[in-house]
Amino acid sequence: MKVTIDGIPIEVEPGTTILNAARQIGGDVVPPAMCYYSKLKDSGGKCRTCLVKVSKGSEKDPRPMPKLVASCRTTVMEGMEVQNITSPEVIEARKGIVEMLLVNHPLDCPICDQAGECDLQNLAFDHGAAKTRYEFDRRKFEKIDIGDNIQLHMTRCILCYRCVFVADQLTDHRIHGILNRGDHSEISTYIKHAVDNDFSGNMIDVCPVGALTDKTFRFKNRVWFTKSVEAHRDCDKCAGKVTLWYKGEDVLRVTGRKDVYGEVAEFICNTCRFDKKKTEDWVIEGPRKVPNTSVMNSNHYETLHPLPVVKTNLVLMEANKEQFERETRL
Repeated sequence: MKVTIDGIPIEVEPGTTILNAARQIGGDVVPPAMCYYSKLKDSGGKCRTCLVKVSKGSEKDPRPMPKLVASCRTTVMEGMEVQNITSPEVIEARKGIVEMLLVNHPLDCPICDQAGECDLQNLAFDHGAAKTRYEFDRRKFEKIDIGDNIQLHMTRCILCYRCVFVADQLTDHRIHGILNRGDHSEISTYIKHAVDNDFSGNMIDVCPVGALTDKTFRFKNRVWFTKSVEAHRDCDKCAGKVTLWYKGEDVLRVTGRKDVYGEVAEFICNTCRFDKKKTEDWVIEGPRKVPNTSVMNSNHYETLHPLPVVKTNLVLMEANKEQFERETRL
């Protein structure tokens, strides 16, 4: 089927959603997505950030759709014409959606481990307002441990349901889910530490914000001070293809490999994620490809063996000492 998105025509297979059609084009015409995850069935339709305008329904029925539609849930039709960044209506609606997502979200960026690779940060920067109009108290939840290595900050959650789909589709039984309704809805378990299946760590990878965090990595370092390399190992539970995050010679954390849209290509087991944090456990393939827009792109990879991030510069230390003594005298 032939569909046109922001004036760019493309041919896609029947049943393709508008979002995936835009991803085949790439670039700025791709709508943002906070809840959709191509590797998880039935995901999407929750956050509404991927809304687009269908200015022409199809060749048979060229009438425009009366309302903006979720591109992750709407399949293309022959001759369909879609507007994303070329529609002021879409841009204004997306700004309002971002404002709604941030209504209860705390300003935890200075202390949040997700900072630097947070989809909500990127979304707020690209489509958010300069300041909030919300003047009421934000909802608050206590931090809880839902597993031995996972801590839940429900206050940061945007209810994208990704972690619920991971538990449904990767594990034998799901322990956690959505409790309560309306403004009191929360991701939780009835019993703390209940999540103990061997693929539970993937909930951390799919979370677009800092609601689910790795307890073994918490407050260890900022991601832009680390160096990420791709590696693999023979694992009898998963594919064993991961990204290692180094500081100096230490592996601070292990994650699944993510594509350009922040989606894990192959889910990994907890053994690879939490128990294998030595270089000798892995076969190093090379540096991870980092987008130019990422704050992690500032790191350079001179060798395959990551060098210490913090280096002692004696000349700089001496200059700082002289400057400090001079200002003290003044």
